[in-house]
Amino acid sequence: MLRTPSGHTRRDILDWLKDPAANFPGPGPGDPGERGVTARALAARLGVPRRTARAHLDLLTRLGLLRTRRIRCRTYYRRDEVRIAEVARMFEKGW
Repeated sequence: MLRTPSGHTRRDILDWLKDPAANFPGPGPGDPGERGVTARALAARLGVPRRTARAHLDLLTRLGLLRTRRIRCRTYYRRDEVRIAEVARMFEKGW
């Protein structure tokens, strides 16, 4: 998952979501760290269509590395730090 060109993109997404306020400044309701980031904002940052960004976000969500939150008609994504730490521990132990 992380050794392909797409894996590099997914790592970038996870890195950017560590500090969403710094990486996704702009108008929007509330703090991006609290509410998360939309697929539209990530697509703009990646320079890809929203559908492509959604594919990456959906995979990371299915893996449990991202959490989603629906507010009105938008889905916001943010990191699941507990799950990311669990996965990191698995790889450290030589899974």
